[in-house]
Amino acid sequence: QVQLVESGGGLVQPGGSLRLSCVASGRVFSFDVMGWYRQAPGEQRELVADIASGGRTNYADSVKGRFTISRDNGKRTVDLQMNTLKPEDTGVYYCHVRYWAALRDYDYWGQGTQVTVSS
Repeated sequence: QVQLVESGGGLVQPGGSLRLSCVASGRVFSFDVMGWYRQAPGEQRELVADIASGGRTNYADSVKGRFTISRDNGKRTVDLQMNTLKPEDTGVYYCHVRYWAALRDYDYWGQGTQVTVSS
């Protein structure tokens, strides 16, 4: 019912910036939470940042002060501005959305976009 398409990944040098974007389509038009997760090779997927429908944000400690998450409810998009990137930010970044309906929550994931921070 929900399709997520990410864009904006790539290769960047340490200290550089990237902006990830995710657009949702399908039959669901509002989401309670939208966010980004990442998975480094050999590691578990971890939350990077998320943002609730009212605008409350939540960040992993490792990205606070460097990354900024934003969303546009009308366009069903969530963006992640990543500044001062470090090699440890390397990984596959996944867009995630959640909504509640009929006494349960529903989670959807994008296919992921690769971010590589290397000199």
